Amino acid sequence: MSISRSSSSRSSSSSALTPPAVVSRLRAAGCVFAEDEARLLISTAGTSAELAAMVDRRAAGLPLEHVLGWAEFCGLRVAVDAEVFVPRRRTEFLVRRAAGLTGPSAVVVDLCCGSGAVGVALAAALESAELYASDVDPAAVRCARRNVGAAGGQVFEGDLFEPLPAALRGRVDVLAANVPYVPTEEVEFLPPEARDHEPRVALDGGADGLDVLRRVAAQAPQWLAPGGSLLVETSERQAPYAVEAFARSGLVPEVAVSEELWATVVIGTRPVDA
Repeated sequence: MSISRSSSSRSSSSSALTPPAVVSRLRAAGCVFAEDEARLLISTAGTSAELAAMVDRRAAGLPLEHVLGWAEFCGLRVAVDAEVFVPRRRTEFLVRRAAGLTGPSAVVVDLCCGSGAVGVALAAALESAELYASDVDPAAVRCARRNVGAAGGQVFEGDLFEPLPAALRGRVDVLAANVPYVPTEEVEFLPPEARDHEPRVALDGGADGLDVLRRVAAQAPQWLAPGGSLLVETSERQAPYAVEAFARSGLVPEVAVSEELWATVVIGTRPVDA
């Protein structure tokens, strides 16, 4: 989706960007929730020129969160830079389940952290959490350092567990891994906002969507504390295969489903005596 206009026509339209005009422009561009988006854009823009530029970017197909520079997640405003994975509302279910598995002063790792939204939300829910995060994408790491750093945590750049401090081995109470789980051949069917503006590494999970999940499950027991848990989000049809991967690595698996958020989370707990 793209809109091409001359600079003169854009300038004349910018001066007429009343709230109804913003809604009309967004609706014409195919934004389903045009009224809600218009309110967010108007409240975020500092000047009329900034509002015009933001509306242009949104109408051209950029994700709303990239235009705003932030996303609402678990009641928090999380910074989201351009070309960084946008946290999904369904992932709030993973956060709620994770927060219910541990208590104050927990050691929390947000793997494949993207913006760091999951880790930040867990830190907000858990008193005195010790928070660490990692991602392989440099843009995500830069963004996450703003969010996670503000929550008192640390972010590392690298592949999965590789960049994490060795001292964390055997100490992690909650390992939240929002791994990519879209099968490679299905990435092209994602909405353009995701397919065209989010990093492929945050979406593509390999042939069956579970390549990264299996790698995380295989290594997780070395990092989890006894009784600690790994949580990943999958699709409903992938969940049985994720359960098999967790069980093979020695974790005790459980599947949790939220019909409200259309979310499926697979939880694997390291046995206390393991």
